[in-house]
Amino acid sequence: MIRIQNIYYMLAYAFQVLNEQGYKNIATEEFDNTAELCAAILARGISTQVKRGLGKEYIPQTEALSSLRGKLDISESIKTQTFLKKQMICSYDDFSVNSVMNRIIKSTVLLLLKGDISKSRKKELRKLMVFFEDVNVIDLYSVNWNMQYNRNNQTYRMLISICYLVFKGLLQTQSDGTTKLMDFLDEQRMHRLYEKFILEYYRKEHPELTANASQIPWQLDDDFGDMLPVMQTDIMLTKEEKTLIIDAKYYAHTTQRQYDKNTLHSENLYQIFTYVKNKEVELADQPHKVAGMLLYARTDEEIYPEKEYRMSGNQIGVRTLNLDGDFDMIKNQLNEIAEKFFGEAA
Repeated sequence: MIRIQNIYYMLAYAFQVLNEQGYKNIATEEFDNTAELCAAILARGISTQVKRGLGKEYIPQTEALSSLRGKLDISESIKTQTFLKKQMICSYDDFSVNSVMNRIIKSTVLLLLKGDISKSRKKELRKLMVFFEDVNVIDLYSVNWNMQYNRNNQTYRMLISICYLVFKGLLQTQSDGTTKLMDFLDEQRMHRLYEKFILEYYRKEHPELTANASQIPWQLDDDFGDMLPVMQTDIMLTKEEKTLIIDAKYYAHTTQRQYDKNTLHSENLYQIFTYVKNKEVELADQPHKVAGMLLYARTDEEIYPEKEYRMSGNQIGVRTLNLDGDFDMIKNQLNEIAEKFFGEAA
């Protein structure tokens, strides 16, 4: 289980903008479900963006006009006989707030308004939608969520990410084709947030460590690596000669049941062992200590793994992170992991 409030804190590490003053009071609110939390974040974010000014982009337009604007489309004008009305078909770019990002935000808010959120939150969102009067809705299923950000639209990054969570994680399609909001984010979306949170936590709270999601090269005998998969770590912590590779796992079940016995997920263990051994060979010509850890989000199961193994000279740990408590408790668990391997923080 995970407290709704802790999802906010996880988002705050994943998106540092949530630590700014305008969002501070969200941390003190109590939320009944994740939809309410996302609605609160969007309401604050949209309000801030409105004060800055909604982002604009050039939108291609084609219409019949009485005076020339942009490029004249002669063939279309003849075809539609607009000359009889003393008009011509023109194609031009309109610098408008009807941008893709604004359309995503409006469409997501309209979905949230149908969900299980408080009347006061709905009222707040409806007031903000007045500023989106000239923005069209968009089919969120058709959106390419791999947005390109620059200094002109950087302030939209967090807003679009929350919209993505709402659409992908909180929507459920019904048998009749309609949609409804669920009270939780699905396992896939929570897994991505979970690993991003842990990485950003160590970056912010443990500056004495280098925290990255680094790739590990395969240590090959003949340099022939065609078709080998990329070894992409979730979190790699380093300090001097010590390296700790953490694989963050967010599953409904932290163990698997085989022959009436609970065991670790075999593919997870194989993966972290492969990461550790290839990293150790990479560092073979210098002083090093490499260890690995599977860090599961704790579920409400009675049996959960808290183990340490010595495998071929390396330490492989398996731990669970309890997300169903005060956030200070979560911080203490993460701090303990770093301090146990690297020693007390400076």
